[in-house]
Amino acid sequence: MAVVNSSKMNFAEVVRDMLEKQYYPQVAEVTTQVIGEVAKESVKKLKQGSPQGKSGKYAKGWTSKVETGRLTTGATVYGKHGTYQLAHLLENGHARRGGGRNVDGITHIKPVEEWAIEETYQRICERLEGLP
Repeated sequence: MAVVNSSKMNFAEVVRDMLEKQYYPQVAEVTTQVIGEVAKESVKKLKQGSPQGKSGKYAKGWTSKVETGRLTTGATVYGKHGTYQLAHLLENGHARRGGGRNVDGITHIKPVEEWAIEETYQRICERLEGLP
């Protein structure tokens, strides 16, 4: 631990500087790893749980992209081949050709999203508990 002269800086700045130097790199690394892992598992879950259709192109088209910035890390799970309109219709239902809202949605994205949020939080907490 570094000795800091607190007469020139206030306590909050001293603590912030110590945390940034000692813990930020470890926390950033753990967060990036966990987000990537959960994104890959989310893609697998979506490929298994999505409606197949005739060709199976919709279910096979899920992929993910992890984006890291200086202070942020995030992942996007999306369908390839411009299937975002189809995903919305399948998830929420749609009107029939002749009129009326007779086609019910097949909820397959929302459960995976909720799982991913909870799983990311739990894994980050578990891995950060083990840090010195």
